[in-house]
Amino acid sequence: MTAALEVRGLRKTFPGVVALADANLVVERGSIHALMGENGAGKSTLIKIVTGVQPADSGVLLLDGEAVSFSNPLEAMKAGVGVVHQERNVVRGFTVGENIALSGMPRRSGRVDWPGVWREAKRCLDLLELDIDPRTPMRDLSAAQTQLVEIARGLYRDARVLLLDEPTASLSVDEAERLYQVVHQLSAKGTAIVLVSHKLDEVFTHCDAITVLRDGSTVMESQPISLTTRDEVISRMVGRSLATLEAEQRIVDRTGAPALELRGVSTDAGHREVSLAVHPGEILGMYGLVGAGRTELARSILGLDRVIAGEVRVQGEPVQIRSVRDALGRFRIGYVTENRKEEGVFLLQPITRNIAVTVWSTLSRFLGFVPYRSERSTVQTYVDALDIKISSQDQLAGQLSGGNQQKVSLAKWLAAQTRILIIDEPTVGIDVRTKRAFYELIWKLADEGLAILLISSDLAEMVTLADRVVVMDQFIVRGEVDNTHDYDAMSKAIIDHIHGTETHV
Repeated sequence: MTAALEVRGLRKTFPGVVALADANLVVERGSIHALMGENGAGKSTLIKIVTGVQPADSGVLLLDGEAVSFSNPLEAMKAGVGVVHQERNVVRGFTVGENIALSGMPRRSGRVDWPGVWREAKRCLDLLELDIDPRTPMRDLSAAQTQLVEIARGLYRDARVLLLDEPTASLSVDEAERLYQVVHQLSAKGTAIVLVSHKLDEVFTHCDAITVLRDGSTVMESQPISLTTRDEVISRMVGRSLATLEAEQRIVDRTGAPALELRGVSTDAGHREVSLAVHPGEILGMYGLVGAGRTELARSILGLDRVIAGEVRVQGEPVQIRSVRDALGRFRIGYVTENRKEEGVFLLQPITRNIAVTVWSTLSRFLGFVPYRSERSTVQTYVDALDIKISSQDQLAGQLSGGNQQKVSLAKWLAAQTRILIIDEPTVGIDVRTKRAFYELIWKLADEGLAILLISSDLAEMVTLADRVVVMDQFIVRGEVDNTHDYDAMSKAIIDHIHGTETHV
């Protein structure tokens, strides 16, 4: 039987970088095919070539056995190739419905059929059980809701090949499960699904076959999931075996004043009487479904949204924080955003500027300008400490892999000597080895006395990292769970809090 999608000998180079050297991929009709590899292995580049975003230097692309070459994404969509990219790719000034139907607006008598736009957009949203009015402006959505809208847009056209690049990165367990119900429905109808994911649990639960890239080349091609193991996949990805990371029970001293405390805080964003506390050396997790208000609470702490009632305390003292600059300069609070592409790094600026931006005032305090050597020395300290893979400090941040961009985003706050660090979705789109390194780094920072407020939609990650977990739903704290590192018991306790029941662990 002819494969729905076949890629042979794909090659793509950028200045100084070989993104794809010899990439092969064969995806059968009706299959859910995993495409895995470390950050920088070439997965996103392969997807961009298949969908017409970038041209290949050489190689063959076949769709249902016919050789094709797309010069732009619209050509690929018209040929039946749909995609949800890892980087959010929406028009924030448009509505949800306009974004979903952008590739082909329904028309009547030569004009846009707006009732048809809202109707078709609602159909796609309903497939994901996403309760959003299609007329809602995109700028009003959270990052996770935006991700779901991108997935809905991928469902708008009845694609024969659908490529999903980290589709569940910002989704909760329940939302991810609903997404995979839709994915299985599509595969049952004959759609070929290519899933790029760093989550081995997802791959081994939902996929039929797997292809692994390493350094731009295919090192495992179209292997049935039933004939491989997690250890083998990891070994192919990183070139060696990687031992399982075991979480240890940490001892946290909570006898002194919390580093950061909220007492009955209500905000303009909609929070009501939120109370929580994180102590020096503690990792406090915040878990909840999309729309729970976790990121919005972080923004309120940083002064981006107004606190209208209650009290924010830092090191035991009541404070008023008016901006991110205020939070860093006066209170040593840093924020690693979930949206690294738009807020975490300056993509068109060099590594040096990205990392040193938080310490320019310190470096120039006595001289009135930033000394070149001091700046580069400071930057190199954190490049080395976080093992950031760069060609030079002058390399643009946008040329780095997702995992290295995340490290740059973290490095700028560490350079500023923060005492309180809010980390929002730290390992979204990051491979297994880099994720392990991030976990070890977060533990190390906590051991050195940083108070860490951790926001994550990955329940396994929360159980691995956090000392305690605060459960949020609809902008309210529903409960708190001490971490016993018993995943099943923790999961039940957390979900029970969300649903209004209570289980002690």
